[in-house]
Amino acid sequence: MASDNRPSTPSTMTGSTMMERNKNPASRDGGVDTTCNSDDVSLEKFGSQNKETGANIFPESAAEAEADLEKGAVVSQPAAKPGGVNPADFPDGGLEAWLVVAGGWCAMFVSFGWINCIGVFQDYYEKTYLSQYSSSTISWIPSMEVFMMFLGGPVFGKVFDNYGPRWLLLFGTFFHVFGLMMASLSTQYYQFILSQGVVSACGASAIFFAVMGSCGTWFFKNRAAAFGVMASGSSMGGVILPIFVSKLIPQIGFPWTMRAAAFMILGLLMFSNLFVKSRLTPIVKKIDIMDYIRPLQEPAFMFTCIASFLFFFGTFLPFNYVILQAQKNGMSTDLSIYLISILNAASIFGRILPGIAADRLGRFNTMITTCAFSAIIVLALWLPSSSNAPIIVFCVLYGFSSGAFVSMGPALLAQISPIRELGVRCGTFFLFVAVGGLTGNPIGGALISRDNGGFTYLQVFCGVTMVAGTAVYVVARWIQCGFNLKKVI
Repeated sequence: MASDNRPSTPSTMTGSTMMERNKNPASRDGGVDTTCNSDDVSLEKFGSQNKETGANIFPESAAEAEADLEKGAVVSQPAAKPGGVNPADFPDGGLEAWLVVAGGWCAMFVSFGWINCIGVFQDYYEKTYLSQYSSSTISWIPSMEVFMMFLGGPVFGKVFDNYGPRWLLLFGTFFHVFGLMMASLSTQYYQFILSQGVVSACGASAIFFAVMGSCGTWFFKNRAAAFGVMASGSSMGGVILPIFVSKLIPQIGFPWTMRAAAFMILGLLMFSNLFVKSRLTPIVKKIDIMDYIRPLQEPAFMFTCIASFLFFFGTFLPFNYVILQAQKNGMSTDLSIYLISILNAASIFGRILPGIAADRLGRFNTMITTCAFSAIIVLALWLPSSSNAPIIVFCVLYGFSSGAFVSMGPALLAQISPIRELGVRCGTFFLFVAVGGLTGNPIGGALISRDNGGFTYLQVFCGVTMVAGTAVYVVARWIQCGFNLKKVI
């Protein structure tokens, strides 16, 4: 009988189990079954038992498989599938794969790393070019950066799925650098909105989605760790770029500071353009709006998107306002300009260590833990802080805990999605994030005005939205695994 490349199915598998498997798009196309599983060994883990031997039909570890073989049980192995989407086809390392991570690191440094230093521009614009505007009005500039950064997801995700990362990187390089060059010539509010908030951020968005999609095609077992290493580039950018901008402006002026930043970004992106590539051959498909909407019919995916939207309402508020809050409480300007760098320095470890832990303890488990910790320190430490020491400690702890979000978000999606749909699904996911990023900072600025220049309302809003986001992540986990707290997922 001719083989049809389907994995052999033991006779003990029930008809209902087979129907569930056939309905699950993730298990058919190289993703991971969303019904209570970890993807560290195989695609399909139903935990059903061999009635005669008591052995697992789909063992979850090598030791378990060996024990089953001793009992004479039939152990199913995942079949190789065309297109390179079987777990066995992922290199999970090697020079070529890690060069993609290195190129992605540089791209993250100049894209998301640039967005991470928005607090420096909020402070600078309030004191110089835009001093006649309120904090809430000025905050639309960094908010537009965050919004455009993620809004490009649906478009750039589809472009990535159809054509790969090459054209996205070229497009992003040009517009990110061009936007910053135009910002160096800007003096009016609308000019900063267009150059820095739209054009530059649109280019950064194309760069971000090109490297996020590419990295996921090279790693399976070590996917969260690889994303974490790559995403640490954004944290390093958030360490260096605020100091770079703050120190150069008094020496060479704002226009030449922006040009210097643009030239540095161009140099790093040349490296990214050389080495970032996708392992999979792109498959051109027609644009169908339902490609973005259809994943929301999967409860795990939908609640993951909602949770990220709620959490991102508050995520960038400390980045944007901690300098102003510290100065209001008596911190000197010379010290306060380092707060964003301190926050992002701690975020380097927050990008990498949770990613490594997630591959062993579960990605949803790790995301829930770090998000809960972020909410706790906002409400328990940042809210009552009124002197230098607790504010600095908050920046260190918050940088670490919030740093996991960027690296863990795509890892969560890759766990519950078919790998060939990762670009489109990232687009849908980050569209939710974009709306939260756009509205969070202006709401924070309005709350400062309502509080007569105080930061209490803003800090409470930040903490409460993070608590809500964490709670919905718990719901997403429960959908997949119930209340089994020991499950690695």
